[in-house]
Amino acid sequence: MSCDLLPTRSHGPHYQGDVRDVLHACWDLMIFHAPCTDICVSGAKHFAAKRMDGRQQAGISFFMELWRHGERYVDKMAAEQPIGIMSSLFRKPDQIIQPWQFGHGETKATCLWLKNLPLLAPTNIVEGREARIHKMAPGPNRARERSATYQGIADAMASQWGAS
Repeated sequence: MSCDLLPTRSHGPHYQGDVRDVLHACWDLMIFHAPCTDICVSGAKHFAAKRMDGRQQAGISFFMELWRHGERYVDKMAAEQPIGIMSSLFRKPDQIIQPWQFGHGETKATCLWLKNLPLLAPTNIVEGREARIHKMAPGPNRARERSATYQGIADAMASQWGAS
């Protein structure tokens, strides 16, 4: 089941709302993509303001709340975030992946912290690596587009971790 504050753009079971509403269900695998807006390095020029008004601490706290829940109650877990401050505040990620390793000709270094899961094996290494996300112009869908999980990465997670 997917969970997001926004409506789903894919098929399958989806809960639209706060993940904490469904967190205590019985899960054997949890893959979470906590909001990264206030804790990833792409927003580093705004870190001082985010620290001052509490947004950064709220992002850190939410990430850690999800991780700690998974440590206690879920057998297998992955946390996904772009390069950011969690690598120094929490711990180094177990793996850093790129979309071009999973069939997308783009760059976007993405950290994975894992519990009882193997490293994600690349499925389709492609050439033509462009920093499309980094160069994305402002617009009404920018945040959603920047935070979307690449389909090749999602498919690899499902096939490699869903069966484990």
